[in-house]
Amino acid sequence: MRAQVNRPLILASASPRRAQLLEQMGLTFTVRATDVDESVLPGEEPAAYVARLAKKKAEAGVEPGAVSIGADTIVTIDDEILGKPRGLTEGVDMLLRLSGRRHEVLTGVAVCDGVQTLCEVVGAVVQFAEISAATAQRYWYTGEPADKAGGYGIQGIGGIFVQRLQGSYSAVVGLPIERMEYLLRAFNIDTWSMRKDGRRITD
Repeated sequence: MRAQVNRPLILASASPRRAQLLEQMGLTFTVRATDVDESVLPGEEPAAYVARLAKKKAEAGVEPGAVSIGADTIVTIDDEILGKPRGLTEGVDMLLRLSGRRHEVLTGVAVCDGVQTLCEVVGAVVQFAEISAATAQRYWYTGEPADKAGGYGIQGIGGIFVQRLQGSYSAVVGLPIERMEYLLRAFNIDTWSMRKDGRRITD
């Protein structure tokens, strides 16, 4: 068995939600926002799309000697990708489209060390309650949905719309932490020694 190592972790994302999830895991990291073209390629399937973007972000954020984490999240309904709303009208329209229905959230998470990139896609199915146009507008004016795929944040006020969730909660937030931990271990990263009071114990 290879000895586990510590290398600096980079979060290749400006998302405060992803940073908060990493902090909750007890990990030390630096943030390096990346500028990646998020256009959907012709005929590209949703899962392939989030995997491609997660890998591109991780690869764009990596630095020598470090390991970079990239992620991308989308909402899909009726085989259509819903990204971030571009204004009030689009934000309200998205919520009304999700109202009373089930939709899927897909998050790609990738880890890159500059030599290889590993990636997984994690999905969840979310059932929304009925939402009126007035409620959708009031939600928009809280400022919360403007930078979120599908126009809502499950970890905030938007959680009031969620009746049921099947799958990974952290994937809906934007970073599937269980699979990310798995990928870091695949790079032989000793995450436990990074955590408070972390101590090396032989399995």
